[in-house]
Amino acid sequence: MGDPGSGNLLVQGDNLLALKALLPYYAGQVKCIYIDPPYNTGNEGWVYNDAVNSPEMRDWLGKVVGGESEDLSRHDKWLCMMYPRLVLLREMLREDGSLWMSIDDNEVQSARIVMDEIFGGQNFISTIIWEKLYSPKSSARHFSANHDYVIVYANNSQKWERNLLVRSEEQDKRYKNPDGDERGLWKPGGLDARNYYSEGTYSIITPSGRLISGPPKGSYWRVSKQKLEEMDRDNRIWWGENGNNVPSIKRFLSEVRQGLVPETIWTYPEVGHTQEAKQEIVRILHDAAEVFNTPKPTRLIQRIVHIATNPGDLILDSFAGSGTTGHAVLKQNDEDGGNRRFILVEIDPKISNDITSERLKRVIQGYTWQDQKGNPRQEEGLGGGFRYCELGPTLFDAQGQIREEVSFGDLAQHVFFTETGEPLPSTCTMDSPLLGISKGAAVYLLYNGILHDRDPHNGNVLTRQTLESLPAFAGPKVIYGAGCLLGEAALSRLGIFFRQIPYEVKVS
Repeated sequence: MGDPGSGNLLVQGDNLLALKALLPYYAGQVKCIYIDPPYNTGNEGWVYNDAVNSPEMRDWLGKVVGGESEDLSRHDKWLCMMYPRLVLLREMLREDGSLWMSIDDNEVQSARIVMDEIFGGQNFISTIIWEKLYSPKSSARHFSANHDYVIVYANNSQKWERNLLVRSEEQDKRYKNPDGDERGLWKPGGLDARNYYSEGTYSIITPSGRLISGPPKGSYWRVSKQKLEEMDRDNRIWWGENGNNVPSIKRFLSEVRQGLVPETIWTYPEVGHTQEAKQEIVRILHDAAEVFNTPKPTRLIQRIVHIATNPGDLILDSFAGSGTTGHAVLKQNDEDGGNRRFILVEIDPKISNDITSERLKRVIQGYTWQDQKGNPRQEEGLGGGFRYCELGPTLFDAQGQIREEVSFGDLAQHVFFTETGEPLPSTCTMDSPLLGISKGAAVYLLYNGILHDRDPHNGNVLTRQTLESLPAFAGPKVIYGAGCLLGEAALSRLGIFFRQIPYEVKVS
């Protein structure tokens, strides 16, 4: 869809299997992961393949948890579902990357415990409170839950850096210039502070002659008397229009940081609420909002993308749902000219095809919608593109061996991508061992009798005879095969790097 070479990817399939399949390609490359997993409210029907009764989960429980109890609590089951996924997600992160998880009171404590174990408590960054509702629920039994949480962990808190938020026009309006200072707009800041300061208890005489005996009770002047006099000579102290006020420090707009430090409470006027999110889906897809009870507004995810990434970074969402994360990435790119890329994984084939994919198509191309009066409106497209993939059978079995049914084409795509970081060239015809050329080196695959000879002295084994039958290339060669009968000296002299199948093929 759009520009399939943009690097954006939508994968339909179970996210546990998808993460395993993606790991060889993207391990250590993702800057930001956002996930919105099941909140475990008791009303959700999980569709993941490792439900507690599945053979995979039973095996995992026996090996990791230490038993296969039939009496697991609802929280235990949620942790069993999340643990292996979070382990894989951390493997996907860059060292300076971060993971953001939306959650509510049902599992926030469990999420913190399991993430402390996987990421390390020292890499916990913060818990953000998002005001998801704009009005209370009168039907609530005890309290109206107006908020959700977003838990933030860094892969390495010492190397993770956040971006500042963009200043709003409303914030800049607080700056005035009543005295016509040539340095421009400013706002007053208090001279007193609560922190003890040994030189902060002096008296002050205002320009009008009024005596101020000292700072307010329980506080101190934040600068010394000498520093106050220096700032006053530099016209950095405001005494009021009549020169009679308690002095204030002039904070110039031109000197403040060009951005705001993110806070831990995000209100709905800032980042939207669930009703806004539903209305957004209705505008784009009309009746799709019925599928999602608590969608996330694009503004919420876009703020995460803004804080946690820079142009060119890769963002992953393995619980894609309606595709809000992909939408937010495209919108952020449109606003700042970035070229961020996203990977989305959605397990439900109907949602993935009819909602996630369709939403991305429409926000890329543009779409029409009707306002409350029924008037047609046109939303301009954000541009970009994505590839839609369905998760196929795994290439490897539990012992890391290549499955017998794996075709030459399947293994060729995997081998070329893991070797070069690039997709298999469109010129590859799948009837030749030469897969393609990348960065000056040719990549070959000897597999499934591509040379029409499975004899150990030819075919899948690299011999001198096999080498002579390969498509010629003058530069260095990377050759994958079942075996090699050439010595190290010969390989070095011929510029060949041999990778033995299956042992030197990255396992997904």
